Amino acid sequence: MVCVNYDSYLKSKKDVVGMIHLEALPGTPKNCMSVDQIIKKALMEAKIYNDCGLKTVMIENMHDVPYTKSIGPEIVSVMSIIGAEIKKLGLYCGIQILAGANKEAMAVAKAASLDFVRAEAYVFGHLGDEGYFDSCAGELLRYRRQIGCESLVFVDIKKKHSSHAITQDISLAETARAAEFFLADGVIITGESTGLEPKMRDLDEIEKIGLKAKVLIGSGLTVDNIKDYYNKADIFIVGSYFKRNAYWENELDWQRITSFMLTVNLCEKSI
Repeated sequence: MVCVNYDSYLKSKKDVVGMIHLEALPGTPKNCMSVDQIIKKALMEAKIYNDCGLKTVMIENMHDVPYTKSIGPEIVSVMSIIGAEIKKLGLYCGIQILAGANKEAMAVAKAASLDFVRAEAYVFGHLGDEGYFDSCAGELLRYRRQIGCESLVFVDIKKKHSSHAITQDISLAETARAAEFFLADGVIITGESTGLEPKMRDLDEIEKIGLKAKVLIGSGLTVDNIKDYYNKADIFIVGSYFKRNAYWENELDWQRITSFMLTVNLCEKSI
């Protein structure tokens, strides 16, 4: 079992987070599995990641399309069970609930003793597929304190799949500084959409300002480019690449995961 908290773990090494895209949850348009089947598949994927050398996973309701900004208790309850069961495997585990359900994710993190929450629209606002999202930092961290949750908060800045026209005069670096000032534990840099890598100039911009918060890369990582990005971030979230044909809806590909982790280990040794 894991014997140190995630924050302490990150002080000694970089980390790779394997995405578990939960099957469509109850009440969503694509739901075709029972709750037991959804839980069983999530745990199977967590065990695959563990066998391939990953210590950390993140659960997300990716198959719940189309996403809404109003999340029902059935989503929270099922994800709480899954998170708690994954923690029993001795893995670190984080959570994101689409779309922008940051307080609900925090509630799951508290109930299941999860290690981190991935939050959207933490600072400033943006227009997403689901409508306008206002900033939530003050409300979210007050809620975390109220429920006594100790999970870290990693936040997307200039989030993918979103329009940032209203904040186009605010640079990525300024956004990252604002997130850190508002007590984010880490900032997540992504490409423009799922599966696309972030621009290297964006990571260079973040590097120049010397954040104390962790820097995460949240999309587009592959076995071919991880060497280029390894020194640019502390945590690497990988979803699409770990799937068959590098497509997020497919099954996990054991060979892709092991090849990626072998390359990561080589990168670690070269530091």
